[in-house]
Amino acid sequence: MLIDFVEIYVKAGNGGKGAISFRREKYVPKGGPDGGDGGKGGDVIIMSDPNMTTLLDYRYKRKYVAQNGENGMGALKTGKSGNDIVLRVPVGTIVKDKESGKVLFDFVEPYQKFIVARGGKGGRGNTHFKSPTNQAPRKAEAGQPGDEKWIILELKLIADVGIVGFPNAGKSTLISVISAARPKIADYPFTTLEPVLGLVQYKDFKSFVVADIPGIIEGASEGKGLGLKFLRHIERTKILLFLIDASSENPVQDYKILSKEIKSYSPELLKKAHLVAISKMDLIPENERKEFEKKIKSKFKDLSTRVIKPKEILFISSVGNIGIEKLLDKLVQVLSEV
Repeated sequence: MLIDFVEIYVKAGNGGKGAISFRREKYVPKGGPDGGDGGKGGDVIIMSDPNMTTLLDYRYKRKYVAQNGENGMGALKTGKSGNDIVLRVPVGTIVKDKESGKVLFDFVEPYQKFIVARGGKGGRGNTHFKSPTNQAPRKAEAGQPGDEKWIILELKLIADVGIVGFPNAGKSTLISVISAARPKIADYPFTTLEPVLGLVQYKDFKSFVVADIPGIIEGASEGKGLGLKFLRHIERTKILLFLIDASSENPVQDYKILSKEIKSYSPELLKKAHLVAISKMDLIPENERKEFEKKIKSKFKDLSTRVIKPKEILFISSVGNIGIEKLLDKLVQVLSEV
């Protein structure tokens, strides 16, 4: 199960109290103050872990409190610092302050660390308050409280290519053909209920990652279907691939609807380089394919200037292995350009 949005409470440890103590030693008539400082409270640290793929752990436990620092002791002994706690999250996680909505940190690489709540400083013992006029101070400081806050952890998958399209457009089949991913495939809408990542190894290109984003429908920005809850996962992609069913009554209108819904979520997404692949070309009789391709390209060419035109229109069939190599070549080319 992919859990990509959670709210949790974090509390760093409080600093320990400084000690009020006086040196008492045989044959030392004037021992003076020797109260040690309190220990520092533990920090709450967040670290990106490449072995994690979901925020599921934080769905069931929502409060994380680090250990308090220990109080200072006599003989100038400083209290022990509280233990830190480390919260592990997947690469691609964004940490936000719940109250302000401010982004505190963005984990884009493995093993990055961020202190989200700092432990309180330990209080000073009475030895710090000795002066010529006060040789036996009975004063020490309390430890400072540790930071506490509610934070939001939001996971945005990191992929090179984000595949978007209506339910049953063939996204799952395509990703299963070009990568090692094995998403659920069936002949009914919303087969894919969470994003799927696939690693594509192709020719001499090092590799690239594709993300299959669950089906968008008209009205998704208003909460219909699966809504736009998964579109955060294409915000990090370098390019978008719109997959449109060749058997659709109006493929160009499908593209317009998809663009509109994505724009409703974030206009910035449509500034990414994007391509269109007309899928399921095996359903078009072979002797009609050239005329069909010519007709579709002409309609895309006549798109209104208010609709962003794709860099390329490709025609493919994952089942019939039509145009797959050309599609991958084009994806690799555009990725290298961006």
